[in-house]
Amino acid sequence: MPSDLLMQQSTILVVDDNPTNIQVLFEILNQSGCRVAIAKSGEEALERVQSFLPDLLLLDVMMPGIDGFETCRRLKVSSVTQEIPVMFMTALSDPVDRVRGLKLGAVDYITKPLQHEEAIARINVHLQLRHLQKKLEQEVSERTAHLTEALENLKRTQVQLVQSEKLSSLGQLVAGVAHEINNPVNFIYGNLMHARGSTQDLLQLVESIQQCYPNLNPAIQQQMEAIDFDFLKQDLPELFSSMEVGADRIRKIILSLSNFSRLDESEKRAVDLHEGIDSTLMILKSRLKAKPERPKILTIKDYGNIPEVMCYPSQLNQVFMNLLSNAIDALEEAYENRKSSSETANNSDLQIRLHTECLNKNWVRICIADNGPGISETLRSRLFDPFFTTKPPGRGTGLGLSISQQIVVENHGGRILCNSIDGKGTEFTIEIPLKQQTYLSKSENRHSFV
Repeated sequence: MPSDLLMQQSTILVVDDNPTNIQVLFEILNQSGCRVAIAKSGEEALERVQSFLPDLLLLDVMMPGIDGFETCRRLKVSSVTQEIPVMFMTALSDPVDRVRGLKLGAVDYITKPLQHEEAIARINVHLQLRHLQKKLEQEVSERTAHLTEALENLKRTQVQLVQSEKLSSLGQLVAGVAHEINNPVNFIYGNLMHARGSTQDLLQLVESIQQCYPNLNPAIQQQMEAIDFDFLKQDLPELFSSMEVGADRIRKIILSLSNFSRLDESEKRAVDLHEGIDSTLMILKSRLKAKPERPKILTIKDYGNIPEVMCYPSQLNQVFMNLLSNAIDALEEAYENRKSSSETANNSDLQIRLHTECLNKNWVRICIADNGPGISETLRSRLFDPFFTTKPPGRGTGLGLSISQQIVVENHGGRILCNSIDGKGTEFTIEIPLKQQTYLSKSENRHSFV
């Protein structure tokens, strides 16, 4: 910017207790087009900068009350006024005094009596520097804003890529495992019934032989005693029953895995959400069981009479998996903290409650609540941020809730909310329309978070 124009757009605060000096400076600066403000003491100068911020401050060193050095020090310790350039006006020629002023934050000295051209030149230099500093700060601020926006866009893209890759990899793994296990398990389960019948026939045959030939060959009699035939006759049916129960459980796990993945479904379809929740619980059953370090985690179901929902089943199952896994982690942490603080705990201390209901004829609600340690208000505000996690390194990626938010809000036009009381537990609420419409704007959904 041209120096003349810059001078005309600048305001300079002159601080001096000498009326003659003030008059001289006012005329010099006024001729250059500057706007001039006057203060006759350091106290008055400090008071005036509270109402407006000058572009530069001309400060006399020797003044009654607080001198120029103290005035400068106070200006520089304030975050509001520390950036204002301060130029001292002084008749002092001792280098020690000059160094003292520069150490306090002054940018330059003007020696009295004033040399008009030199004073204007020095003032103009520092106005130019101040102008360039402000311009640079603005550019940095704008560039920072652009970089921040680009970073957020990058994070959202990364989340989408990670979600897509994660779901795809999980689906392929689950589908492959389920397929490979399903055929041999069905073969075993189907043949168990035939094996039970055939074994029963053989046992009955041996019993018939015993009745017809009570005096069996000693070698045969000895072999029957060696295998404890009477115990075998009683134990084999029970053994087959246990094998059938185990095989049936494997079949149910495979069915749950298949229901959970469903990644080959590219179109929305009407599904029973309770099936998805139950399938997820089946997969997490090993984590819910009692362990040496903690008791069993109870799951309390309070399912309402809700209709089928048009959705992407595998995606919502992923949301259920994320929320339930987080609830289990929270309960384990709470129990460990209670143990370390010598508090008593029992099975009822570890609970996950699942509640479903119809909000109205168009919406359903799913609530997943735990009675864990809860989440502080500070952390709740960042829960859905990509890559934010409160878990130790290696235990969490910080993507679970961000992905869940994207699935519920953007892919299904729903809402996801978090209510928590620090020290008492956390509840996540998912609200899904029965038939998806245009999803909520990010600002609308953001106001739903608690």
